[in-house]
Amino acid sequence: MTDHLSQTFGALADPTRRAILARLASGEASVTDLAAPFDMSMPAISKHLKVLERAGLIARGREAQWRPCRLQAAPLQDVAGWVEHYRKFWEQSFDRLDDYLRELTKKGLPKKEKKHVRKQRQN
Repeated sequence: MTDHLSQTFGALADPTRRAILARLASGEASVTDLAAPFDMSMPAISKHLKVLERAGLIARGREAQWRPCRLQAAPLQDVAGWVEHYRKFWEQSFDRLDDYLRELTKKGLPKKEKKHVRKQRQN
């Protein structure tokens, strides 16, 4: 059995499923409405919806003849939390690079590089 984060990432890996989630972010929709923009069969759309449902990203209801799908965003919070850890890593890396570049600027360019810059300006 896979963990919830793996199921969520697996569901998000497909562009069709991401497009379905984007559509559901604006409100409930029927399977027919969700299938409309895609050139694929209803069984293929149903398979995508089942993957999203298993990942907990959508819920399907039943209202008389209408069976609306709605976005369930809670699993996306888990993804956001996981990604947040790496965002901090990259920000710290960029901060270190900024510090290094500031230090280089303070020290000035080495003589060899200054000659190279001077030659480029003359040309």
